Amino acid sequence: MFSLLQVPRCRIHCLANYWGETFHSFNKTYGDNSSTIRLLSSKTYGLQGGQRKKWTRRPITTNTEGTGRTKSRSTKNEILSETILTSATVNVHKAPIDQSQAIQDCVIQQEIAQNKDLSSLVTVIVFDIETTGFSREKDRIIEIALRDLQGGENSTFQTLVNPQRDILNSEIHSITTQMVDRPDVPRMEDLVPILMRYVQSRQKPKGHVLLVGHNARVFDVPFIIHEFRRCSTEIPLDWLFLDTMSLARDLRNSDGTKLSSKSLAALQELYRIKVDGEAHRAMVDVNTLTSILPRLTYDLNLTLSDLVFKKSFRGSDIVDSKNKKKSS
Repeated sequence: MFSLLQVPRCRIHCLANYWGETFHSFNKTYGDNSSTIRLLSSKTYGLQGGQRKKWTRRPITTNTEGTGRTKSRSTKNEILSETILTSATVNVHKAPIDQSQAIQDCVIQQEIAQNKDLSSLVTVIVFDIETTGFSREKDRIIEIALRDLQGGENSTFQTLVNPQRDILNSEIHSITTQMVDRPDVPRMEDLVPILMRYVQSRQKPKGHVLLVGHNARVFDVPFIIHEFRRCSTEIPLDWLFLDTMSLARDLRNSDGTKLSSKSLAALQELYRIKVDGEAHRAMVDVNTLTSILPRLTYDLNLTLSDLVFKKSFRGSDIVDSKNKKKSS
């Protein structure tokens, strides 16, 4: 499939070709050899690697899925989260954003535009969150998962999050108050710097991150922005986002498609994707979208360049749009 795609004049590899080896490896090793960082950890790390006791040490597993059931899968090279945290540093941007952001945004775009091989500059990470409800102001994130499409050791990150409130929508994602109201589950204020360090550890030198989620523009990214700001932190300037729901919309509007709706479930049915685990758990949905993404971009004939320049957006775009609506 990958060899059929054309390479643009600037010699940027097509997205499917860029990910071909990654997905081949993913299909062979998923469930057995993928190394997942799970935050059932013993310590919370300060921004410079300092540590303070916060959580209780517990064994780590690769996935926790279903209604109160834990599926432990054997993994090679299981590691604790502090492996990456102590060696990495992160620049946390305190709210509010200063006027230099616009200049920095332009610099980011120029760096990407001048680089002819985007695969050496852009790290593509699929992500998903689960929440206590639909209101970004009133509700909280209770689970987050990420998968770096480069693959390799520590290419996935997954944790429950303690929202410090009761969960009243467990019927959607099977996450209960008892699962998150525990001393070994991090609160968002503890998780934000750890999450940022993890993403930074996956970035290429002087590179940028493209975070891919389904319905990300309307749901996931506004939630993340609000949670970050609640913790007095801004989304890093080198994070770009891609909403695959807009790609699903493009595919549905194209001729000859059999896509019944723009939902992740409809895409999964169209491409006959089978993923172990129940839907609406963060890592299960991440793995589903990971399998859908190369097929979807292939059908739309999209390159990595197309996704970065034509389809991506920044967290500041959502903030600016919200501010314009308030002022109008």
